[in-house]
Amino acid sequence: MQTVRLRITADEQEAKRIYGVIEQAFEDEGNPVTVYEFTPDGKTWAVEILMFGMEPEEAIAELLATVGPDAFDAVPQAELLEDLNWVEKSLEGLAPVAAGRFLIHGSHDRDKLRSGMIGIEIEAALAFGTGHHGTTEGCLREIDRLVGRWRFDRILDLGTGTGVLAIAAAKLARQVVVATDIDPVATQTAQQNAVLNEVPHLIRTFTAAGVEDRRFAEFGPFDLVIANILARPLMQMAKSISARMTADATLILSGLRVEDGPRILFAYSTQGFRLARRWEKNGWITLTLVRGGVHAH
Repeated sequence: MQTVRLRITADEQEAKRIYGVIEQAFEDEGNPVTVYEFTPDGKTWAVEILMFGMEPEEAIAELLATVGPDAFDAVPQAELLEDLNWVEKSLEGLAPVAAGRFLIHGSHDRDKLRSGMIGIEIEAALAFGTGHHGTTEGCLREIDRLVGRWRFDRILDLGTGTGVLAIAAAKLARQVVVATDIDPVATQTAQQNAVLNEVPHLIRTFTAAGVEDRRFAEFGPFDLVIANILARPLMQMAKSISARMTADATLILSGLRVEDGPRILFAYSTQGFRLARRWEKNGWITLTLVRGGVHAH
């Protein structure tokens, strides 16, 4: 499938504003959006979005039609990319990411592991979650903190992506973790990464939309659920996710902007959950909620 990269350059404040506008506009489409320093002096930043299956002119028109003509003044630059695995390409230059005791790395950085670290090797794949995003990092930190201290009976990673969070929990808990995703590419990728990380016997993957599939009942109820997806589905599934959990349970939610926090907390408070911990990075938040007799960790 043909891929077009659209790039908009601006100063840091404006670039981050544009990034927020584009990401929110394409929230349900799954187009990768990034923002980063474009020049070494930090004066110019770039926002990029990948568009699939269209010509460069069409991609620009689609972007402007989606965000509206007044969203920003800068003119997007369009570049037709080679027919390659864009995630693999993006991972080539990424440094390993440390989050708690975990170190997320590619095969070229295995030598970066130090004593006491828990390495998770993630190879390029067309699924979200390489550790290089504040939401993934926030979840990894909470997994390290919680699973490292308390015993959980049944763990679910909902919206697993590359499987990095499920693998992290499995490595630390040394027990089975259920990893599901709406995207069959993601569940296949997660299982492949489980093999790569020598925990295939601890990761149970299946493809399902939401949590209505009968297999959730077979593997559940869960006393720890990790859901790094998006605010809208987390809101919509508050009741159904909670119904798959035990009376005393812990819930790690991410994929959330700071402004999403209050409505998410309200939605899950109606299901008996209360806030135990909040972690923020670059405008993204990770919320840890508890229910029943679970202490605030």
